[in-house]
Amino acid sequence: MNEKEVICGLYPRVSTEDQVREGFSLDEQEESMKRLCDYKKYKIYKIYREEGVSAKNMKRPKFQEMVQDMKDGKINKIIVYKLDRLTRSIQDLEFICNLLGETNCSLESICEELNTETSTGIFFMRMTTILAQLEIERTSERTKFGLAGAIKKGHLPYRACLGYKHENKMLVPNPLTKDIVVRIFELYHSGMSYQKISNLFNKEKVLGKENWCDSTITTILQNEVYKGDFVHGKRTKNPIYYKDVVEPIVSRELWEECQVQKKKNSRSYIRNLTYLFLQKLKCPHCNRIMGGKATKKKNGNVYYYYYCTDCKCNIKEETIENYIKNFIDDIVEYDSVVNQFFLPMIKQKFENPIEQLEKEIKELKAKDERLKQAYLEGLFLLEDYKKEKKNIDKNIECLKNKIVDAEVSDELRFTSEDILLKRDIDFINKIKYPDKYQDFNKFWKDYTQEEKAELIMRYVDEIELDKVNNKYEVKYVKFRESICKPMTELENQGYLDKKVQIFGNFAGYMRFSEYLPFDKISEHIIRLRQFYDVRFYEAEYYVQDQVFKFELDENKTDIVRVFPMKDYKKMDSQNKKDIHNYGVLYVNKNNELYKASEDVVFKYIPDICDSVTFSREPITIDVKPITYDELYDNEETIVEA
Repeated sequence: MNEKEVICGLYPRVSTEDQVREGFSLDEQEESMKRLCDYKKYKIYKIYREEGVSAKNMKRPKFQEMVQDMKDGKINKIIVYKLDRLTRSIQDLEFICNLLGETNCSLESICEELNTETSTGIFFMRMTTILAQLEIERTSERTKFGLAGAIKKGHLPYRACLGYKHENKMLVPNPLTKDIVVRIFELYHSGMSYQKISNLFNKEKVLGKENWCDSTITTILQNEVYKGDFVHGKRTKNPIYYKDVVEPIVSRELWEECQVQKKKNSRSYIRNLTYLFLQKLKCPHCNRIMGGKATKKKNGNVYYYYYCTDCKCNIKEETIENYIKNFIDDIVEYDSVVNQFFLPMIKQKFENPIEQLEKEIKELKAKDERLKQAYLEGLFLLEDYKKEKKNIDKNIECLKNKIVDAEVSDELRFTSEDILLKRDIDFINKIKYPDKYQDFNKFWKDYTQEEKAELIMRYVDEIELDKVNNKYEVKYVKFRESICKPMTELENQGYLDKKVQIFGNFAGYMRFSEYLPFDKISEHIIRLRQFYDVRFYEAEYYVQDQVFKFELDENKTDIVRVFPMKDYKKMDSQNKKDIHNYGVLYVNKNNELYKASEDVVFKYIPDICDSVTFSREPITIDVKPITYDELYDNEETIVEA
């Protein structure tokens, strides 16, 4: 190679971001560098064209190829359009400077005066790179700041996942698909695996698909968006967590409990037998989750046990079941009366507002018109038009059905007072018709092994054991937040019972409610009296002695409910008063005066038609007065007809 001859490698580079921001393309860079070489009589050895690659590091194919040619002595000068086309990193610049010295190469830029053969030139080149890197970091900060603000407003920079849609650039629940997501979480929460859920969806052809797979279900269950949160850069070293940025589809408690369930399921495998407390029991010695085993006797009975392989301890399933029986009875009652009837109706009213559903139908009809117009203009074939129209019609029909459900829910207008009424009627039914009550209601003993396991899976988080006198006993039961929170709320409102030990002339546990306003209690009594001859009595509770004084005969009276007449939690939170007054609802045991038939009281469902209005003042009724003569004339006319 002639020492005086300058042999160049041209290095044009652009990323998509650079081209948009600064407006120079690869072709423009290449053309400018060729003109420079032609003017200075440089010989071009090769053009290392780097397209769509960032300069944040040196892991660039064409750059590495150019470095190798420098080391091999094939070029002695590098031509770039701007220095930041070569690098934007100070660390990489040091490598390049050292490489230029080692290979006797020089660097020339069209836009900057660079002289890499002097210390001043090297200093200037370093300063230029520092400024370029500073600009990149400032741009990155502005981008991140703007992105954070957008995310906090619900503008997520990704396509909408199942159950959501983009509306005015915001991510909002999609009424057409959000119920599918809710169902996935509830099925998994109840104990179904990813595989069983995907198989079920394929069998039912959910969304018209038969390709549901385990990974799809897993992705949905792990997505924080469904509880209202968003993680930006989830797979990076420094992810950013944004809380409550979109409207959630499932509750935070349900989402978290599914993650706990996922960790437990990772240790499980397919079993032929159903264990009630599998993945729920903790070893009292090592605190590990206990496994299950079963023995089958000659008579065909199966006995279940739980054991810890490390600590060699085991406990019968029957022992645990007997210990938590009282808790389980409450859960069964909650699940059957509240969760499976009232709450879905109330949930329907909040999750599917009629206005939103009607808006969705209007949008789909507009889409249908656009689709029809596009077909008439010949933009696609009749077959494609029919297929798209069929999907639109199906979605409209689905939304119309939801509107009907929402309208029925509005008509029913179930309230927490309805829950209280239904529960008291059921309690009196249990007293008056014990045999039919047993037949009409399903209790824990009536559940199959699979149904019991499903209920435990849904509501119990874990059970801790303890060793007492060489025997293993249940130390405590931790219920899931998804049941504790609503039960506590309903109890605090007085609509779920607390069983309180009563001391005095009545022994045992009684159904106790928190304070309810006088008007609410009065309405409740009036509604109850449509079915049973319910009486009211005011009793005294002696605070210091913790004793009730009832002027009622226990042998002749069944107490339905006890409740404070005043809000003593606020009025006397320190229990400094001597006496608290309590209201008592009761029925006489021997009173055969039933105001409704046996079938009516068992099949009764609260309705707006049986609601009452209680008032201390006379209520004006909007009825037009009529004279006796007018009434007589009307009656006579009817007879003549």
